[in-house]
Amino acid sequence: MKRNKLSHRSVHNRLQNFKHSIAFHEAGHAIGICLNNQAKQQQPVFFQIVFKEQNYQHDDLNRSLEDESVARIEGGRLIQSLIYNVDDLTDKLMSIDESLEPLVRDYQIAFDADIINLLIGPLAEAKQAYLNDDEQFNYQLIDIKALKNYGGDSDLALAWDYLESYSKDKQKQDEKLNELFIAAGNFISDSKNWLAITKLADYIIHSDKEIIRYEEVISLLNS
Repeated sequence: MKRNKLSHRSVHNRLQNFKHSIAFHEAGHAIGICLNNQAKQQQPVFFQIVFKEQNYQHDDLNRSLEDESVARIEGGRLIQSLIYNVDDLTDKLMSIDESLEPLVRDYQIAFDADIINLLIGPLAEAKQAYLNDDEQFNYQLIDIKALKNYGGDSDLALAWDYLESYSKDKQKQDEKLNELFIAAGNFISDSKNWLAITKLADYIIHSDKEIIRYEEVISLLNS
């Protein structure tokens, strides 16, 4: 969700691609929050896309951007406080009181949605990069760890925070991540979702705003 630094290649040669990468990455997150949550019948959640102003003409841009956030989503998460050992806890709660089932189910749906929305960002950036090179994109051929090559470091780190709260079992964590990665891949493979991501990315590319608010994104989707 946070963009840390540019590639080591020439800043000037890669500037346009970099701007497009940022736009598709953040658009992916934002559209996920809007449409993926809606598909899962979750309530709307506020967010804003924040961009840090940069001097793209500076010769030392690569060094100056290290460890600094260029773009990020503020807000947008359905779960504000993680419950630890969710997998075991939900089984115990259900065995004690079946009336808790709706609450447990709602938490699980929100949990999955938050992680999917995190993964949609770097996947959208990856798809844009492939299409820009006139290559066919198939998310199933991408290793989850490779999302780090598409600005996904902080996205994966936050996803792992969720997964570590889900279960202490590493195998269960990996299985859950793979399940949600497939869901994120299917989301961007949907033509309507990709059209929405592309529409917002184009809006971001041509905007000089440092903040794009939730209301603007919704208005754009409805236009």
